[in-house]
Amino acid sequence: MSVIAVVPARMASTRFPKKMLAPLGGEPLIIRTVRQAHKPKRVDKVLVATDDQQIYDVVHQAGFEVCLTRRDHPSGTDRIAEAVTGTSAELIVNLQGDEPFIDPRVVDQLVERMHQEDQPDMGSACTPITSLAELEDPSIVKVVKDEGNRALYFSRSVIPHCRDEPPETWLGKNIYFRHLGLYAYRSSFLEAWKSLPSHPLENVEKLEQLRALAHGYRIAMIETEQLAPGIDTPEDLKQAETYLSAHT
Repeated sequence: MSVIAVVPARMASTRFPKKMLAPLGGEPLIIRTVRQAHKPKRVDKVLVATDDQQIYDVVHQAGFEVCLTRRDHPSGTDRIAEAVTGTSAELIVNLQGDEPFIDPRVVDQLVERMHQEDQPDMGSACTPITSLAELEDPSIVKVVKDEGNRALYFSRSVIPHCRDEPPETWLGKNIYFRHLGLYAYRSSFLEAWKSLPSHPLENVEKLEQLRALAHGYRIAMIETEQLAPGIDTPEDLKQAETYLSAHT
């Protein structure tokens, strides 16, 4: 099964304008991410999908494959669906452009999960939540899983809610997981995605994966302890510089 990793990269960002071109360790953030995207053993090809000519030029000049997409895509998945149209890849991995430290072993683990007999439509990753502050932070997406490690629901709220116990005891139940922004899709699912209407759950939570769940698609989850820093704000970039120095 051929596997392509697509890195969606938008120039517009409410919290951090032009962050894809912000320097990290002397290189634009997007270039750091693309170099990391080439490390998983189970990925055959890496493609950057962007809506911006500046990002296109930077990636192209660095010698990596990149394509221009429409500017009006409502989500990264929609951008990826356009980018892989006409390719022969059977499995597509979504690696966020602001995740320059993603562990290649986690990507390989996700690809292997997509190869299993139940053949999920999508795959994603999660990690245990370890603090009450993290649990209550709406910027951190939570996921609830079933017995087969398939996603039941994603939310910015605290889910599940322990009705009869105080919040300080909740973490001890080992049922709280943070969703990581890593996805894998079957090509057939991405083709179907193009015609899927948005759903009220997706719109109110601002979580594109809820569109898939609401329309009956299966999302398999892998669990990992790895939680490398992503970059959403200028402060995150400063912390990323410190992380980079400590891991090189």
